[in-house]
Amino acid sequence: MAFDFKKEFKEFYMPKNRPEIVNVPKANYTAIRGKGDPNEEGGAYQQEISVLYAVAYTLKMSYKTDYKIEGYFEYVVTPLEGFWWQDDIKGVDYTNKSAFNWISVIRLPDFVSEKDFDWAVKTATKKKKIDCSRAEYLTIDEGLCVQIMHIGPFDEEPATVALMDDHLAKNGYVNDMSDSRLHHEIYLSDARKVAPEKWKTVIRHPIKKV
Repeated sequence: MAFDFKKEFKEFYMPKNRPEIVNVPKANYTAIRGKGDPNEEGGAYQQEISVLYAVAYTLKMSYKTDYKIEGYFEYVVTPLEGFWWQDDIKGVDYTNKSAFNWISVIRLPDFVSEKDFDWAVKTATKKKKIDCSRAEYLTIDEGLCVQIMHIGPFDEEPATVALMDDHLAKNGYVNDMSDSRLHHEIYLSDARKVAPEKWKTVIRHPIKKV
């Protein structure tokens, strides 16, 4: 059976719908950066996500090619994730989506090296006939965070974030947003198939002790 990160690391992918403190270990990702409204039809965000998936699935299916990755085992491609921020704003202003900066990522198994990643970028570019050169191999060490399962549309996230902030205040923590520690979302629902009121999104914020 293929290794499934969601099942093996439930504490990071399937939190409760109440805030909890976690220490997130360092991990490697295929990543792509951009700016603008993610809801824009045919916009930069939607185009770049297709690049991420092209590289991710090229790595997953590498065992069927002549290229062999050392230590490879079959696995399920992890959910899409996103790190979000806006210039000169602490937290997130959901009313101004055009000002979003984002790093969209898909987690990679530890056995995928930068050399393997470079092979996948070149192979995906050739096979899919899309330029995947903007994808990057990115290591992220999130560390101490608060997270929660948000259920519902993205525009209703502020109420969920308020629950997280209240939990921090009651337990001696504060948010620790910075240029390198960002608002983080993990998308567990297929928005094309699931009604918005049932969307499941992990929201994670970096924190520190007071």
